[in-house]
Amino acid sequence: MIRVLLVDDHAMLRAGFRAILGTQPDIEVVAEAATGAEGVSLAAELQPDVITMDVQMPDMDGIEATRRIVADPSVTASVAIVTTFDRDEYLFQALDAGAGGFLLKNAGPEELITAVRALAAGDGILAPEVTRRVLARFSAPPVAARPSPHPPGSGIADERRDLAPAVVQGGILAEPLTDRESEVLALMADARSNAEIAGALFIGEATVKTHVSRVLQKLGARDRVQAIVLAHRHGLTR
Repeated sequence: MIRVLLVDDHAMLRAGFRAILGTQPDIEVVAEAATGAEGVSLAAELQPDVITMDVQMPDMDGIEATRRIVADPSVTASVAIVTTFDRDEYLFQALDAGAGGFLLKNAGPEELITAVRALAAGDGILAPEVTRRVLARFSAPPVAARPSPHPPGSGIADERRDLAPAVVQGGILAEPLTDRESEVLALMADARSNAEIAGALFIGEATVKTHVSRVLQKLGARDRVQAIVLAHRHGLTR
């Protein structure tokens, strides 16, 4: 059973999401929150698998709430930002805060259900409209940054928060990807799920999960969404 927490200050939207998700035998909405602060508290208390998070809310916005949830080692939920996408900067900040996916509020019922299942399975999810604009923003050549005192792969973030620490100067990885890992990364960047990658490469889904884990480790990425951004920025999928 996939346990979902809905965080949004609009009761009607929460009711709509609850009604849609409630039709699925493998999904349960365990709670609703009307503020970011309440969402942070309920995430720690209830330990949901997936959290849908609005951006603009009273008391604490969704970006700060996402940052606190992701920073809490006791919480393992994936956070999906749900937005009207009228403020690009909110989404880029949310990505930096650790959001595992983005979904538009006008998405259809099937898109919401698919997104929840994908996040629960460890797959990042980006709406196509969001994907194009996020990649356009983060695929630009990186600006110069002051050298970090920490070695590549140390896990200590440098001042380039959109870059993972394992990516060193010139976009060269501290440890190169294998040919198979490169193929997996290319399919990840094409927004393929683990099951779809397995089908495309004629390998088992468990093997795909192993390759994805290695790719994330080598990139120093915290999740698939950040890995996709890094892959496009450094030309790793070309």
